[in-house]
Amino acid sequence: MCGIAGYYGGEHLPAARVETALALMRRRGPDHSGSARFSFGERQVVLLHSRLSIIDLDPRANQPFGCEGNWLAFNGELYNYPELRQELSARGCPFTTTSDTEVLLQTLITSGWQGLERCEGMWGLAWYEGGSGRLVLARDRFGEKPLYLWRDDAGLFFASEVKFIAALRGRPLLVNHQHLCRYLVNGYKSLYKTREQFYAGLEELGQAEVLVLEPGGAEQRHQYWCPALEPEEGMEYQQAVAGVRQRLLRSVELRLRADVPLAFCMSGGVDSNALIGIAKRHCAYDVHGFTVVNADHRYEEQAAVAGAVGELGIRHTSLALETRDFLPRLRTLVRQHDAPVYTISYYAHWLLMEQVAAHGYRISVSGTGADELFTGYYDHHLAYLREVRGDRGLHERSLAAWREHIQPLVRNPYLGDAQYFSDDPGRRDHIYLNAEEFAGYLCEPWFEPFDETAYCGDLLRNRMLNELRHEAVPVILHEDDLNAMYFSIENRSPFLDRPLFEFCCRIPTPLLMRDAFTKVVLRDAVRGLAPEAALNSRRKVGFNAPILDFLDLQDPGVRAELLAPSPVFELVRRERIAALLERAQLPNSESKFLFYFLNAKLFLEEAGG
Repeated sequence: MCGIAGYYGGEHLPAARVETALALMRRRGPDHSGSARFSFGERQVVLLHSRLSIIDLDPRANQPFGCEGNWLAFNGELYNYPELRQELSARGCPFTTTSDTEVLLQTLITSGWQGLERCEGMWGLAWYEGGSGRLVLARDRFGEKPLYLWRDDAGLFFASEVKFIAALRGRPLLVNHQHLCRYLVNGYKSLYKTREQFYAGLEELGQAEVLVLEPGGAEQRHQYWCPALEPEEGMEYQQAVAGVRQRLLRSVELRLRADVPLAFCMSGGVDSNALIGIAKRHCAYDVHGFTVVNADHRYEEQAAVAGAVGELGIRHTSLALETRDFLPRLRTLVRQHDAPVYTISYYAHWLLMEQVAAHGYRISVSGTGADELFTGYYDHHLAYLREVRGDRGLHERSLAAWREHIQPLVRNPYLGDAQYFSDDPGRRDHIYLNAEEFAGYLCEPWFEPFDETAYCGDLLRNRMLNELRHEAVPVILHEDDLNAMYFSIENRSPFLDRPLFEFCCRIPTPLLMRDAFTKVVLRDAVRGLAPEAALNSRRKVGFNAPILDFLDLQDPGVRAELLAPSPVFELVRRERIAALLERAQLPNSESKFLFYFLNAKLFLEEAGG
């Protein structure tokens, strides 16, 4: 896990800019930093790398890494590198390290970028072919590792973080106010439905995308993998359970590969306990779990976590949710993200990463992706009811269980209606909740309707794929990466595994839920490994916290700071914010909007408007 940056174009980058960028990259890679320059005709190439040593800690594996005139700057991990190394060695490839970096470079040399098809891992990479002058940029299948792009007349700049690009350019990027309005009005689920970013002209290389830059100026984009839903009609439930168990065990085994110890993010739910149970009971790993303790009764899981810790016999550290110095700390985090923080959950996650680092860990493991693979959200219940409506018995049993167990828990005003999707499968009012009201806070009219990609005709599976590709998982991965790397920690997500994902796409939709339990296949796949209490709970918690737990709006100093002159008031009506601050209590959606406003304010102040 590392940081990368670079340039491909017709100008000579001053050494001072390169050094400035490397200094900024130190959090992503405190163990070594380096750069390499190349010329091919009039084309100039610069590769930068900062290293967080995870596999083969010896300096011989430092980057940029060169072999046979090829050079690689790689951020990520290649989990199946021992198997690929064995294949390459059998073909006569020599190796000078035991690193995954060298295996990845040899794979690219022998098979081209098409060799990524055989790789299991996460990456944002830059590969320079010295013989041809070609530069290849690529990103992993699920977008776990970031890779930003920015172009001007001088050429193409790329990096793991936006601030590295600004340093290499020698001047800051300009804010994209359109994207900021999108965040304020439609919220975080709208941010990855477009290639736009919070800076004008900035883009992020897509999931499973390759960009090939030729020295003559030609460019080619390739997609080396695409998700495909192919349910097997004849698959029995026990086949689904066995198939998931086999692949999830293998995924965890692969992601435990490291030359440094790992920590686990832990909640009282199924996802993290499934991974921890596998690591502890199947892999005999000495697990250390880390949990944020939330005082809000709606999100509190202390008893569930304590039960899991006791049953599994693992080490555990809990962190009380810290509200002290919230505004200056949030400003620091906004500066790290080069963007507004997407939800208050990721402020809490940042504090958790601080504890993980304080205990000496360089890797954290999280349950990202399980909700999108196996079902996990409240609207999934309603989409499931629509999809099984042709089976009268199953539909009636599922509806009765939903009314008994789920309906009493739902707070979203739309999702308490069992007929929500059955009457109109195109309804999405529950996602951009109160967007029209929030648009009224802006100085100028702004509106963007909800849209989604049509992956398939199955309502539930199409929603799950949109969440995986555009709405939920990209948001989580973006925040996880930046929060972890602030403390020089790598984040790993075992549910984002290609064999596991592709098998899940073969499971028929009717098997995904039972008796109002989401993730029923996952629950049964980890029976005997994960704690039974977690597997038998229907409660969907998720981490959240009301912003008023952090902001005392009765404090005149806090109110003055929120309403102080700021570039944000060129976008947002100050009098509307002042009125919002007068409210004694805020519904969940308005609490989120206040957090969005605060982050937009800090972001514009840090970015210079």
